[in-house]
Amino acid sequence: MTYCVIRVRGQPDVNYNIEYTMGLLGLNKVNNCAVIPENPSTKGMLQVIKDYCTWGEIDEATLAALIRARGKVVGDKALDDAYLKENSEFATVDEMAKAIIENNYKMKDVMGAKPIFRLHPPVKGYEGNKRSFQNGGALGYRGAKINDLVNRMI
Repeated sequence: MTYCVIRVRGQPDVNYNIEYTMGLLGLNKVNNCAVIPENPSTKGMLQVIKDYCTWGEIDEATLAALIRARGKVVGDKALDDAYLKENSEFATVDEMAKAIIENNYKMKDVMGAKPIFRLHPPVKGYEGNKRSFQNGGALGYRGAKINDLVNRMI
C-alpha cells in the first residue's frame, strides 16, 4: 500500500520537529504532494505532521493520472511514456504506477524525476484547514477519499 501525502497548511513559525519531518518528506510548500510507501517509520512521520498535512491510500488510476498531469523531470519537462521508456525499466506510466502501489518502486528511482508533485489548490477549496478530517476539516488521515482530493487538485 502507498500513501499520498499533501501539505495543507503553511505557517512561518512551525515547530522545528514538524518542519524537519515535512522537509524529509519533501513537503516544503503548501499543496506539495509526496507518494510514500507504508511502513512503520513513515506512519510515525505522518503522526508528527498530522496537524499540517492530509494523507490516505492512493489507487493506481489516480497515481497514473497524477504522474501524467504533474510529474516533472529536471528542467521542468513532463514525465511521460517516452521519457520512462528511455530512462527506466517501464514502458508506460501505468506500469510504473502499478509498481509504486505495490511498493516495488519509488519515484526517486527514475533518473532525473522529481519525487514531489506541485498541485493546484483544490476546486471548491479545502473543507477547513484547522480541523481533522474526521471532524469535518481537511487535516490528518482520510483513507481512500484522498483520491477525490487529488483529482480535484490535478
